[in-house]
Amino acid sequence: MRTAPTQRQSTERTHHHQPPSGVATTTPLTALDRVPWREIQDSTGCAAAVPLLLTTVACGDPETARAALADLRTRVCQYGFVVEQATAATVPFLWELAQLPHVTCRAEIIQLLKSIADARQWENTAAVYPKLLNHRENHVVWERKARQAVRDRRGALRELMAEEDADIARATTELARALGE
Repeated sequence: MRTAPTQRQSTERTHHHQPPSGVATTTPLTALDRVPWREIQDSTGCAAAVPLLLTTVACGDPETARAALADLRTRVCQYGFVVEQATAATVPFLWELAQLPHVTCRAEIIQLLKSIADARQWENTAAVYPKLLNHRENHVVWERKARQAVRDRRGALRELMAEEDADIARATTELARALGE
């Protein structure tokens, strides 16, 4: 006796998972591993801790995120005006975090971006002591790259200025002024 052919189970997915509404469709900070953090410097030396700090800012509770951001600020914009080699590499991730609604310290991130945009410590020092430009580690170049990295992402300003959160809108307005927007 013959039997009817049985259906073979497909290994191909026919249903594509959709995240629930209100959840980001992309994972934040996915490009962190593309930066050679161990090969660049922050104010403490090797910048290997920067990815963990950025991830903590992205995912931490308000207190933990603010503490991580404070540590990150010390590493990439010490004293609020001294940038490091790792600063320019960090800036795109700061812009990304500033735009994510679930991040709890967005206004402070935008203030950090403004500090980086305003940084001219090394450039001003080199104007008085031009020999600084001859050092192997050219801090003036790091500073210029960091400022340019902030300018490169300024397209997000309009959206951030429209935020209902007054602190975010105010910080963004200050950043826009610093960038001459």
